[in-house]
This record gives sequence, C-alpha cells and structure tokens, in this order.
Amino acid sequence: MKRWLAFFGVWMAVGLMGCGGDGSGSQTLDQQLQQAMTEAGCSPVDPGPAPAAAKVVLGQALMFDKELSGNRDISCATCHHPLLHTGDGLSVSIGTGGRGLGPARVLGAGRNLIPRNAPEVFNRGLPEWHTMFWDMRVSGTAETGFLSPAGNQLPAGLDNPLAVQAMFPVTARDEMRGAAGDRDVFGELNEIAALPDQDLTSMWQALIQRLLAIPEYVRLFNEAYPDVPTNELGFQHAANAIAAFEIKAWTLLDSPWERCVEGDESALSDEAKRGAMLFLGDAGCSQCHTPDLFTDQQAHDIGVPQIGPGKGGESPQDFGRGRETGEAGDRYAFRTPPLRNVAIFTTLRAAVLHHLDPANSLRHYDVSQLSPLMQGTFRGDQATIDAILANLDPLVATPKHLSDEQVNELLTFLEALTDPAATDMSGDIPSSVPSGLPVAD
Repeated sequence: MKRWLAFFGVWMAVGLMGCGGDGSGSQTLDQQLQQAMTEAGCSPVDPGPAPAAAKVVLGQALMFDKELSGNRDISCATCHHPLLHTGDGLSVSIGTGGRGLGPARVLGAGRNLIPRNAPEVFNRGLPEWHTMFWDMRVSGTAETGFLSPAGNQLPAGLDNPLAVQAMFPVTARDEMRGAAGDRDVFGELNEIAALPDQDLTSMWQALIQRLLAIPEYVRLFNEAYPDVPTNELGFQHAANAIAAFEIKAWTLLDSPWERCVEGDESALSDEAKRGAMLFLGDAGCSQCHTPDLFTDQQAHDIGVPQIGPGKGGESPQDFGRGRETGEAGDRYAFRTPPLRNVAIFTTLRAAVLHHLDPANSLRHYDVSQLSPLMQGTFRGDQATIDAILANLDPLVATPKHLSDEQVNELLTFLEALTDPAATDMSGDIPSSVPSGLPVAD
C-alpha cells in the first residue's frame, strides 16, 4: 500500500464505435460497453498543440539542472523522475539536503520531510487541465488568469497551469530553496535562501540571474525566446520551458483504452471491458475519476491516512484543500488523481480496496508497511481518525461490495489505461546540463 500512498498523496460521446469481442444476451458485451461510454461522455483526448522544439530543449535542461535549487543539490527531476514514472516513489518527499533517488533517498541532517508526496505529472499539459497540486492551490488558464499562492506577484506570460506550478518548488525552503545560512555544494552562501519568505519576485529574479550567468543558458533562452531581449527574461520563461518539456515528454495517451475509444475493435480484452463497465457504472469510480482525464479535478476526503510532518499552521495535521479554503468541510480533502498510466505503480489492488471501504481501511491501516522514517509520522490516534471520517465524501462513505472476480476485472481495466511508453522513459534523461552540475542524484 505504500506505493498507492505515493501515487494518491499524503493520504489519492455519442457515436463512438464499439470495441471488439463476443457477448451474450440482448446486447453484446461491446454494445453494452459502447452504451456505457456514450453515457459517460467518453471521447478521444485532445493532446493540444505541440510545444516549440527550442522550448522543449531548454526545458529538459532546466528540469534536470540542480542550478535551480538554492544549494545546487536538487533538481525538479529529483522528485519527478523518468525512472520513477515522473514521481519519486515516496509517501512524502525528501527535498534539499537529501541524498539519493526515489525510495533510496535519505533525509539530510537537520532537514524536514516535505509535507506531501510528489505526484506523477503525466498529461498535465492537456488543454482540459486547470488545477495543480493536491490542494488545488494553483488553478485557472492562460485565457482566464491564474489563482496561486503568489497573488499579484505571479508574473504575466505563463502558458498554462503546469508552468505556474513550476514557479513554486524553487521558492519552498524544504523542497529546493534551502534554509537561511545554508551554503551550496561549492561552499558558497545560498543567496536565494537569504531572501524574505514572502518576496517571491526577488527569488525568481535571483534564479534567472543565476541561469543567465551561464553562457549555454543564454544561448538556449535566446533560441527558445528569440523575440525577448536577454535582459527582459524572467523565471516565467524558465517555467514555460519546463512545462513544454513535460508536455512533450510526458503526454502519454496511447493506451489500449484510448484506442478502444477511437474505435479499435480489438484493443481491450473481455475482462478489461467488463472492468470498464464496472468503473463507469456499478463501482462508481467515474463519479470522481471522470473521463476523459479520469479526474474531476475536485477535492474529496476519501479517508487517506495522515502521514508526514503535516502542513502549515495545522502541522502535524494536513488539512488538504481545507487549508486553502478555510472551510471545515474541506479538511482532509485532496484533488482526485488522474488514472492514466496508473498501473505502473505497484499495489494498485490495495488502492482499489481502500476506495471500496475507506473507513475500514483507515481504521486498520498497517503502519509496518512504511519505512522506519515514516512510521513515526502516522497519526492513527482516534481523534484524527474520527476527524477524517467525519468529512468522508458521501460518494465513498457507503462500502461497496465487489467480488474478487470483479476487482480483478477493474484492475485489468485500469491496466488498460497505460501507455506502454510510460514503462521506460530513461531516454528523457540528458547526459549533462549547462551548469555542469551532476544530473544523477
């Protein structure tokens, strides 16, 4: 179950052609599935426009370059790594000062755990995406404007919510920025950590100055933004490039399910088709994991265990969406994760079983499955359990009873949401970055 926590957080068209296969009764299996897909509004996904190649090249370098962290010891890719399916495989993440990659990463001396895990970032550049982070604290579109923790400090010109998200890990002390008085890997004072916590504009300006002090980055920025004078470049241009790389590399939609929706009559097995009908129907999964993104981009309390240091003034509790809205009814609610490529994460069965009966799963959570570092952070006291269950979303509050065969069918369907390319993304890792800092963790 540890891996489902890593994936699910500190706690998770009319006229379609049918899919092939034989059925029985008044409707064949394919006809039943076609009807279920039509009623659910399933349609082929629009991947959106391809990002400019020069921005992708710049973004790949930035994604893997530790120059973006105050201490020059961690990159964006440390927590969103191709070898770990764009996450880090940890229940909650380990930021600056840590050593190693993924489950082997070690917390640095005197450092704090990051409050939440690093979610995978597959398909986050799709046009329909409009929220980021587990608590949805970034939302909006380039056309309507963005809401974010930066308020009026957020610079103009950001391309999408994915780019807005990239503005923030570099400002978080435990993630990438570092603590006041820190020295970087060269023994130099960390000038970004010395800035006031609320002065995000100065942090972003200091980071772009760092990058533009490296001739290779000046060249890459100029190629990516030929119409922007070098002295007018800001960190938003870096964030847009990082998002462009993520969109190009990690928009992975070529799954058996997508081929089925597009009309491939042989894309799914009969077991997967029955699982799809359960997902869209009696099991109720699609009420939150709505096609075609397989998330409603809304926050729900599904009884996820409280693990980690907690967040903000509520620490050691993590109120999730509730700490953004201030509403008691939003406590312990986190945004519904998308499910495309979900099967590459292990113990998917445990996640499904939790959703069928969250209250029982939470009350009987087995802390021994966590690493020794994490075991002491689990808050299994009765008051915390009661508080989580008091806000449990009605959609999951009543236990659902599925047979073992039905659970297996549901799992087979979830496996069919995976693009085979998601299983090996090692080719996304550059051999070097312009700063000369090591790419490997």
